[in-house]
Amino acid sequence: MTARILAVDDIAANLRLLEAKLQAEYYEVLLASSGQEALTIAFTQMPDVILLDVMMPGMDGYQVCTALKADARTQHIPVVMVTALTDSTERVRGLEVGADDFLSKPVDDATLFARLRALLRVKQVQDAWRLRAETARDLGLESAPEPLVSVAGARALVMADNPDEVAVVRAALEADGLKLTAVASIEEAQKLLGKGDFDLALLALPPDATEVLRLASRLRAQNNTRDLPLLLLADTAQKTQVLRGFDLGANDHAFRPLDPNELRARARNQIRRKRYQERLRAELDRSLEMAVTDQLTGLRNRRYVRRHLDGLLRTEEAAVLLVDIDKFKSINDTHGHNIGDAALRDVAERLRIQLRAADVVARYGGEEFLAVLTGAPSAYALIVADRLREAIAAEPVRVGELVVPITISIGVAVGGPGVPAEQLIGSADEALYRAKRDGRNRAYLADPELDKSAH
Repeated sequence: MTARILAVDDIAANLRLLEAKLQAEYYEVLLASSGQEALTIAFTQMPDVILLDVMMPGMDGYQVCTALKADARTQHIPVVMVTALTDSTERVRGLEVGADDFLSKPVDDATLFARLRALLRVKQVQDAWRLRAETARDLGLESAPEPLVSVAGARALVMADNPDEVAVVRAALEADGLKLTAVASIEEAQKLLGKGDFDLALLALPPDATEVLRLASRLRAQNNTRDLPLLLLADTAQKTQVLRGFDLGANDHAFRPLDPNELRARARNQIRRKRYQERLRAELDRSLEMAVTDQLTGLRNRRYVRRHLDGLLRTEEAAVLLVDIDKFKSINDTHGHNIGDAALRDVAERLRIQLRAADVVARYGGEEFLAVLTGAPSAYALIVADRLREAIAAEPVRVGELVVPITISIGVAVGGPGVPAEQLIGSADEALYRAKRDGRNRAYLADPELDKSAH
C-alpha cells in the first residue's frame, strides 16, 4: 500500500502543484486548505506524513503542528513545514512545536522526495511497534506510553575534525543536559557507536563525504545501530550529498553555519522519537511476556497473533503462513513428549530467525505455527515459505545423542483490507491440508490455480 500524504496550503494553486508532484511518485494525496480542515483529516484518515504550510489565515502551521503533537492519535505522524520564510528563528519555532523538518518554497523535488523517503522509513518501523502495542492494549495488557519531554541524560556522539564545530555542538547539546562524546575519525565513531550506547550520532560531512555516507549506511544496517538517529552536519553546497545521506539512512541534517538553537531542537526531536519507540518496545515486552507468550517455545501465542492479524488487515495487505510439523504424533509416540517438546522449541527458533523483525510468528496450537508477514504479496510469501521449509529440513533435531529428522508443511494465504482474519487463516488451512495430502514437506498457496508455483 502506497504512503498517504496530507498536503495543507490555503492557496489552491500550490495545492494542485504539490498534488501533481506527489501523485507522479505514486503517493496517495489528501488535501486541506485550512488548519482546521487539516486537523479533521488528520484525525479521521491518519496520513503517513503531513506537508504543512506555515503562513495561513486563521490557524497557522505552528498552531496546527502543536495540536497534532498534543493528540495521542497523531503525535507520531511526521510533519514537514513548507514555508517561504528563511529566518532560522522560524525554523527553530517549528521544530520546538514538533515539526520534523522545513522545506523552502518553491519546493525542490529531489529534496521533497528524499525527505519523504527518510521520514516514511522511520515511521514504518515505529508503526510496526505501535501496532503491536495497540494489540496489547486491546487485550487489556498495557496503557499507551506518554511521549517523553525531557532528553536530559541522553548520550550523543559527534564525529567532526573541526574543533570549532565540535565546540558549537557541545555547547548547544550540553545546554539540554545531553552527554556528548567527540571523535575525529570514522574508525573511532564506528567502534564506539557499534556498542549501542548512544541516543544520537552527529556526522560532519567533509568536502568529500563518500566515506561518511558509507558509515551512515553501515550504521543503519547493523543491529546495534539500526534505530540510532543520524544527523548530518553539512555545508549548504552539499545538498546533493545530504539527500544521498537520507536515502542511505540519515534522519536529519543541519547546515553550516550551525545555529545552536536549531541544532538543539533537531537533536531533541530525534532523541524524543527514539525514546518513544524504545518505550513502546519496552512496555510491549513487559506486558506481553506472560499473557500472550507460549511458555514452551517463547513465541507469541494464538490469542496474540489473531488480534495482531485483525489489526493489520484493517489497513494493510498481509500473508499468513500456517505451518505444521510433519508426523509429529509419531515423534511423540516413538521418542516421548520430552523429545517432542524439544522439536517444538527447535522449530520455533528456526522459524523466528528466518523472518523479518516486522513479521510475527506464533505457536498456533499443538504442532502448528502461524506466521504473519506484513505487506507480503503471494510470490514473496511463497519464497519465504519455501525458505522456512528448507531451513527446517536441512538440520535434524538433536537431543543428546538422539537425532530426529524433521520436516514441515505450509499453507499460504494472502489478503488485504476488509478480508476477515478467520477467512484468511481458513484458506491457509485448506492449502496446508493439500500440502500434507500430496506428500508433506511442501508449501502451497491457497489459490489452487497457483499451486503449480508451490514447492
